[in-house]
Amino acid sequence: MSGAVDFHTAPRLRTGGLELIEQGHHRLILNLTGVDFCDSAGLSTLIGLWHAARGAGGSFALAGIPDRLMRLLTLTGLDTVLPLHPTTAEALAAHRQET
Repeated sequence: MSGAVDFHTAPRLRTGGLELIEQGHHRLILNLTGVDFCDSAGLSTLIGLWHAARGAGGSFALAGIPDRLMRLLTLTGLDTVLPLHPTTAEALAAHRQET
């Protein structure tokens, strides 16, 4: 992902993520390295995808989180709920350990 995760882009992210889950891809990792803005709609989408993946018996993790977004996740307490990883490789390794 790159750019903003906001009111305008969150619906596409939600739709795409839910389609992947419905197709049987229950373990999702979202690399946020290129994300420069996230609003409440974006946060809601991340939480919704996390719930959907878990509901399908899978998992959902975030990787490469920019400092600004990490502060937002910490401020909202989502850093204690959503699995967060410094890199996609570390998120993949964590997924492999779960199985």
